[in-house]
Amino acid sequence: MFESLNKNLNKLYRFSGYIAATFLILVAVFILIGISSRIFGFYIRGLAEYSGYCMAAASFFALAYTFVEGGHIRITLFFEKLSGLKKRIIEIWCLSVASFFSGYLAFYFIKMLIISYKFQERSEGADEILIWIPQTSVAIGSTIFFISVLHQLILIIKNN
Repeated sequence: MFESLNKNLNKLYRFSGYIAATFLILVAVFILIGISSRIFGFYIRGLAEYSGYCMAAASFFALAYTFVEGGHIRITLFFEKLSGLKKRIIEIWCLSVASFFSGYLAFYFIKMLIISYKFQERSEGADEILIWIPQTSVAIGSTIFFISVLHQLILIIKNN
């Protein structure tokens, strides 16, 4: 059962990376449309805001994939000096702290999303989009990141 869960979670992280890549492509598309609209003399409202929302979504969806693939800045300089039980204890401690803070982050992003949805908060940009729509990607991305950090902690504890 654990192997199946491990496999499905890794698929989730990869899928999250694909979603992040899609949002990065959307950022490029919105910027190119904005540039070409200035060249050809027409204006499309909200392109800067939409590219910002896509950039936030790309950043948060990429967190889990990047973490699992080892792309985040890590303290490997210290880990190289340690071995055996000391290394294992420090690694568990670091992942425990990271799990706490990523869980805290995910909790408050979800809380912020719920509040924005309840009050039907709108953005201050020209388009006045309901702000819970872009906040959804941030909440989902941070939750997947929390799951990935907790998953790595469990893997480290499980593997002696």
